[in-house]
Amino acid sequence: MSPVDLSTNYCGLQLPNPVIIAPAAVTETAEHIKKCEDAGAAAAVMKSYFEFEPARRHATPRFRVIRSAGSMATGVLYSFEQASVFDLDRYCEEIRRARQCCSLAVLASLNCHTDDHWREASAAVEQAGAQGIELNCSCPHGTHIMQGQDIVDAMVGALTIAREATSLPLIPKITPQLARPDQAAIRLQEAGADAVVMFNRFTGLDLDLQTQRPLLHGGYAGHGGPWAIHYVLRWITATYPHLAIPIAASGGAFDAAGVAKMLLAGATAVQVCSAVVVEGYGAITHILGGLREYLEGHGHAGVDEIRGLVCDRILSLDAIDRRNRHFALVDEERCTGCGLCGRVCIYGAVGEGAGVARIDAAVCDGCGLCAELCPADAITMEERPTPLERR
Repeated sequence: MSPVDLSTNYCGLQLPNPVIIAPAAVTETAEHIKKCEDAGAAAAVMKSYFEFEPARRHATPRFRVIRSAGSMATGVLYSFEQASVFDLDRYCEEIRRARQCCSLAVLASLNCHTDDHWREASAAVEQAGAQGIELNCSCPHGTHIMQGQDIVDAMVGALTIAREATSLPLIPKITPQLARPDQAAIRLQEAGADAVVMFNRFTGLDLDLQTQRPLLHGGYAGHGGPWAIHYVLRWITATYPHLAIPIAASGGAFDAAGVAKMLLAGATAVQVCSAVVVEGYGAITHILGGLREYLEGHGHAGVDEIRGLVCDRILSLDAIDRRNRHFALVDEERCTGCGLCGRVCIYGAVGEGAGVARIDAAVCDGCGLCAELCPADAITMEERPTPLERR
């Protein structure tokens, strides 16, 4: 069997695989981008350049890792990282250096708030050798939010102005904090976007209960991590069938499974950041190895075969089978008699006997919660011989 083909075409760039490293400190310099390439990344987006000069001066500390059950796999990376520390001239110099020492694709990321500077910065990064430009109007720390601008109008405006100054692919990065991100993506396509990134990080807040003040720098921060993937998948599947331009998924792809899910949802490329920040550049190598294993295990020749595969498999609300088709069954040899299933069952289906749980199949609603929570994995969901109509 031939090796699986991980290559993909993103905005005219023929990439050896779909993994792009999102703009962050891990892509701030040519040396950092070289580490991305050495670990296997197909492209990297240079950490965002901001016209707003204070954003180039970092607060410390600016990271907090909020773990769930001691693991980052379901945790939150809460940060106030903001922009590259470089001014435009030095930013362009890093692009030149990265293009000289690396063969992976190098994209710029710009956040400007005047038309003249959008033109200046777009032209400058093209001259420096950038192979595409992300329009980062939706940064969780961006000035557009403070100024009360409509974010979609701001993205369309930046796209229109930047197009006057450059022939590079222009890729707006959409905020997740919209009622209809799919409509925003369609509007950006109509305005001439070459691709869209779905999404930037959420803006959030965490508090110190002892000091009763915001954590870290004292204000709002970006937060992302594996928890975000479900929101991203929901909106990519809603958007992909209506776009002719590529989608770069961003937010929640922490491992190979996350990358595969993004591709199944319709992404052409998948941006990874938090995994590299908290695990190091080796996370990229692990992700690519796992993606190959997934495709091989399912008999797929390459990533193109699975792109958007689930979109026509998502049932509408009126097509969902609402009959009671399942009931919970206890494996008495595995059950420890902890009583958790009885505490969470609101249907009164759980009884006890001889130190183990007993579930009345006739009363069980089939919701599946007890099976999900059972610490001993002693409960399975079984299919009824004849589905029951909902009571």
